Amino acid sequence: MTASRSDSMRGGGRVTGGPFTNVLVANRGEIARRVFATCRRMGIGTVAVYSDADAAAPHVVEADAAVRLPGNTPAETYLRGELIIEAALATGADAIHPGYGFLSENAEFARAVLAAGLVWIGPPVEAIEQMGSKVASKKMMDAAGVPVLAELDPDEVTAAQLPVLIKASAGGGGRGMRVVRELADLEPQIAAARREAESAFGDPTVFCERYLETGRHIEVQVMADTHGTIWAVGERECSIQRRHQKVVEEAPSPLVERIDAMRASSPEAVAERDYAGPARVADGQSMRERLFEAARLAAGAIGYTGAGTVEFLADEAGDFFFLEMNTRLQVEHPVTECTTGLDLVRTQLEVAAGGELAAAPPPLRGHSIEVRLYAEDPANEWQPQSGTVHCLDIPSVVTEFDVLDRPGVRLDTGVVDGSVVGVHYDPMLAKVISYAETRGDAARLLATALQRAKIHGLVTNRDLLVRLLRHPAFLAGDTDTAFFETHGLDSLSAPLATEADEALSIVAAALADAAANRKAARVGGGLPAGWRNLPSQSQHKSYESRTSGTHDIGYRFTRTGVAVDGHDGLELVQAEPERVVLAVPGERGLVRRQFDIARYGELVCVDSPLGPVSVRRLPRFSDPADQVAHGSLLAPMPGSVIRIGAEVGSAVEQGQPILWLEAMKMEHTISAPAAGVLSALNVTVGQQVDVGAVLAVVDPTESQEN
Repeated sequence: MTASRSDSMRGGGRVTGGPFTNVLVANRGEIARRVFATCRRMGIGTVAVYSDADAAAPHVVEADAAVRLPGNTPAETYLRGELIIEAALATGADAIHPGYGFLSENAEFARAVLAAGLVWIGPPVEAIEQMGSKVASKKMMDAAGVPVLAELDPDEVTAAQLPVLIKASAGGGGRGMRVVRELADLEPQIAAARREAESAFGDPTVFCERYLETGRHIEVQVMADTHGTIWAVGERECSIQRRHQKVVEEAPSPLVERIDAMRASSPEAVAERDYAGPARVADGQSMRERLFEAARLAAGAIGYTGAGTVEFLADEAGDFFFLEMNTRLQVEHPVTECTTGLDLVRTQLEVAAGGELAAAPPPLRGHSIEVRLYAEDPANEWQPQSGTVHCLDIPSVVTEFDVLDRPGVRLDTGVVDGSVVGVHYDPMLAKVISYAETRGDAARLLATALQRAKIHGLVTNRDLLVRLLRHPAFLAGDTDTAFFETHGLDSLSAPLATEADEALSIVAAALADAAANRKAARVGGGLPAGWRNLPSQSQHKSYESRTSGTHDIGYRFTRTGVAVDGHDGLELVQAEPERVVLAVPGERGLVRRQFDIARYGELVCVDSPLGPVSVRRLPRFSDPADQVAHGSLLAPMPGSVIRIGAEVGSAVEQGQPILWLEAMKMEHTISAPAAGVLSALNVTVGQQVDVGAVLAVVDPTESQEN
């Protein structure tokens, strides 16, 4: 059967079953909005569920109906399958889409959905069960002829087998993952991995496997119907990761493109490899063909239907090994949509309704890159951030939650201006996706879109993403899993604005603040701030930068313009509360620079082509009550205290763990900043703490006296 162009673009085949009338999405945020967008395009009603923390979230507002799940944590809300099924029945939903994460790969939940007379928009329960254990799934794939990395028993790992990767059997997303390079670290890291796995998935089972330091993470999107057709819908490369969570995803894979181009141009330059078992390939078969064959073998071995992803770890020579199969839609599915023209969510819905896929998927086209915009601080051990998203504006976006059919940028996000990022869920703000004819064009489009975006309110990984997309190694396709270690996280996470450009941006902020003060003045509002008829002292405003400390800006308005201390020759062209234009002296004369300024209380955000700058406006006089004792350990984020490792009065060494916080489904260690005595411990296990709270105090002076 050959699909029409519209079928290929939107569903991949005709629908032989009746359409759904109402779909409940058992999820939140970006993926809930993504599924709702396709449902609206198909004329299908939508139902949301929400926790108390998400009561005002965009996915709740956009749904036709919404049902509260009392509580905040995932265990209280989005992991309560019985409450979600009750919500579906109460709202007249006839199908449940699980999204990704939470209950999306929970076989018991899928079984309960079917038992309630609802349609499960996902694979068969048996397939979820078979792939739910990474240990069992590897054995099954090995028997089916798919290349695998041998599983290692955590209790039997030897020094000769190091380094190893600890993985949670029941989960994904980097939770429960640890790399161990020293045998002495194995036991405590396994214990920590088990705690994280239990917290995230309700299952503490972990296992080990050989860790490839510079592997390439390649995955194949599969789609299968109930009529026996299995598609391999292109591959993706997701090698650039932090803490084993993907940061950049793209289709097609630059590694696969390189290997296959070498094979096509010079077959003798690529050594043929012998693959044992049913996955054995013919001489001359491309890496892409081998990947697709292995993915179809994996899906066929478990009678798979619906959307899924078969993940592999590959080396630079083109050999690959099965990692796991995700029995759900992936976070990075948009890059496959953009390079095939398929709406994968629509295809999921059609297959679940009994639809039949065409004989073959649509051909691949162009290149697409997706980056995950996180509320986190890469330069500070990737610490997650929480708070209000005051503004998220990417001017070059041409579509949201839809397939790009021309070069441009797509945005899939779960937040809007004013959304609050809490501590209970993953800190991803958005997925920003580009599509273009070539990989280089896609990278440039995406980097420029991110640099020009206005992202106000939280520290994010935006600067790192832009530097990464413009890095020569990335542009050359050298994107293995050790990318950050190889090229230096310090340089990659450096601010886009140089020190000089940041200083100029802060000058613009001061002049904009002066203009705002004059505009708000009841008397003489039209006069420049601080203007005097005779020469006078400079006016001063102070700002604190997270990366460069305090900036004291001195300026005087004169008959001929403005004079800014330390910026000789600078000319003020325009000064408004929200916009400042400066003529900046350079080697070849003055260059005009435009700065857009936004204020949110003490926070001042300056956007310009020089790079984004955010600073905190300092009060003229400090409050002594705000001073923090020397040696204080402050909470780097809101979270819950899960362990305490030292008692008050005990001697501690520099770097010794004092306590552990759980925030955004990850464990974070709070260590002693110096050797000394733990003189205060202000928290207990189970206590919730806010960012900046004083958790403990280490007194280095007492240590020296003892």
